[in-house]
Amino acid sequence: MNMTTMTKGLSKFVLRTSVALPLVLAPAVSVTVLEAVGIEAGFAQARAAEEKTRKVPSMRENVSKKLGKAQEAAEAENWNGALEALREMEADKDKFNGYEIAMMYYFYGFVYYSMERYKEAIGAYQNVLRQGSENLTEALEVETLFTVAQLSFVTENYDQSLSYLNRWFAAAAPEQVTADSYNLRAQIYYQKGDEARALSDINTAVSMYEKEGKVPKESWFGLQRYLYYEKNDYKMVANILEKLVKHYPKGEYYKQLASMYGELKREKDQLHMMEAAYIAGALQKEKELLNMAYLFMGHDMPYKGAKVIDMGIKEKKIERTSKNLETLAQAYQMAQELQKSIPNLEAAAKLSAKGELYSRLAGIYLDLDKNEQAVNMGDRALRKGGIKRPGQLYIVLGMANANLKKYDDALSSLKKALEHDSSKKYAEQWINYIETEKEREEQLAI
Repeated sequence: MNMTTMTKGLSKFVLRTSVALPLVLAPAVSVTVLEAVGIEAGFAQARAAEEKTRKVPSMRENVSKKLGKAQEAAEAENWNGALEALREMEADKDKFNGYEIAMMYYFYGFVYYSMERYKEAIGAYQNVLRQGSENLTEALEVETLFTVAQLSFVTENYDQSLSYLNRWFAAAAPEQVTADSYNLRAQIYYQKGDEARALSDINTAVSMYEKEGKVPKESWFGLQRYLYYEKNDYKMVANILEKLVKHYPKGEYYKQLASMYGELKREKDQLHMMEAAYIAGALQKEKELLNMAYLFMGHDMPYKGAKVIDMGIKEKKIERTSKNLETLAQAYQMAQELQKSIPNLEAAAKLSAKGELYSRLAGIYLDLDKNEQAVNMGDRALRKGGIKRPGQLYIVLGMANANLKKYDDALSSLKKALEHDSSKKYAEQWINYIETEKEREEQLAI
């Protein structure tokens, strides 16, 4: 099984959209929209805790009322009404202090975001930051930096996203920097093609979660696995897939882990993991099912291999071709199940363009002392042609006819065997034996 199909199936689009984006700018539309960044329900003033760390201008009552008008429209999801109220407010912005202007643009950003006009939302949030740190509470500045980073990521402006996220890392308090933060930056680095930094950050994110006794998110393992695969570090890929199998059990992960065990020469583990995938119903394609069967056969479990192929053919997941039927027959033969092997080999012989399988059947029937069937299969083989060792087939026909006491037919086949170096010596021995036996029986008949 090739890991390439498994791992490189992870497209950049999937990796990009899998990152969680619980944007801080979009709580329920209510007074909490602005309270989250330091404005109380009446838009009157910043929270005292924030004032202790940074002094900013206060919001005056008349400005609070103007924002209240936009807020009412937003609560009704009347986004155009909210924009109209903000534009009326913006016309008088020369009368506002820096903090009031910042809050106006912050609300602009929220409205544009709600309308899915992300580029305009980014512009509005950038206007918030342009008011300078002296006019922004620490919470507002830090939150806005992160929001611009997220929205820039969503709009695929990865350079800008990284720039603002790094500014956020520098400005945020230690307790604000979480595993999700490192995951976001890892995703950005990945999109920019900087896989080394992406791996460093996603490893940090995963490590932070695991140290807290939490299970990292599935998408984090996905990015981590992909990046290690690109480094050809199959041992680490297997380690990550073991976690995925444990915490997010899916058939696809069983298959991928089995593939990695194969790369690492852990054949028994590969077999067990592939069998788990098979039991879970994850093996649906012909190639996957045949690989499962070959693994069973290679580990001295041919009967299991035969059952996989047999079931696959019945369920029409494995095509009923000469080659597949031949493999099924071989598996049953290895399992000493000749009564099941022979019908499948005959079916394979009928579908084959050459007579080689009929030649094999002739030998099998001779071993089973079913001489008439041996002759029948041998004749079919010769009619189809394409025999790899025709001399050997003529030997089989000679022996089968001799057992049936059809000595003339036996000698005819054996004389043809003389024409092939690989069977000449054996043919001579049988010719001598049959001529002697024929002469003896003729004498007895007199």
